[in-house]
Amino acid sequence: MSDEELRRAKEALLAELAASVRDRRVLEAMARVPRERFVPPELVPHAYDNRPLPIGHGQTISQPLIVALMTEALELRGHEKVLEVGTGSGYQAAILAELAREVVTVERVPELAQRAARVLAELGYQNVRVYLAGETLGWPPEAPYDAIMVTASAPRVPRSLVEQLAEGGRMVIPVGGRELQELVLVEKGPHGTRQRGLGPCGFVPLIGPEAWPAEGEPPRRG
Repeated sequence: MSDEELRRAKEALLAELAASVRDRRVLEAMARVPRERFVPPELVPHAYDNRPLPIGHGQTISQPLIVALMTEALELRGHEKVLEVGTGSGYQAAILAELAREVVTVERVPELAQRAARVLAELGYQNVRVYLAGETLGWPPEAPYDAIMVTASAPRVPRSLVEQLAEGGRMVIPVGGRELQELVLVEKGPHGTRQRGLGPCGFVPLIGPEAWPAEGEPPRRG
């Protein structure tokens, strides 16, 4: 696929997204990030399709509309420290890096973490740090975060992530079953949190404490 064909495909996608996304800064950030760099070579012709694409290890790069809506819900203004749970391809981290001061992103699959870190570095993103996920959800050593984005689904909002969110912060997370979920916005105030549904979605499962067990592990309780 030629550079000109990719450019036209990107323009068509952004025009489609503009019907649903009100924050122009989110669309401008997506215009600056080359999604084709974050997909497998054989899927480059489909990089600007408005759908998720497989990236290996049972993971996907999210549908661009969902990326835009989740990013918009965080209401980033440029000064924030953001945590992303589930680096995947690194595409969402790049979008966040365009809009926030710094991004901490964690990934449980070593090969994906390494690939994402390499591509982000090659594209010049110096305000993103990629870590291999530990035993605890998120990345507590650098908490609190002004915003948290979770790009995999949990059966409920994990308490440990709420604890890593700064007062006044916002978190977006898919909550529900393994197949279908609702995108939930969590806002943390001085007296607790409030939640608001943003609509249906479908994400791969979040693996770890307070989430889903890995393949072959017994179900977690509580």
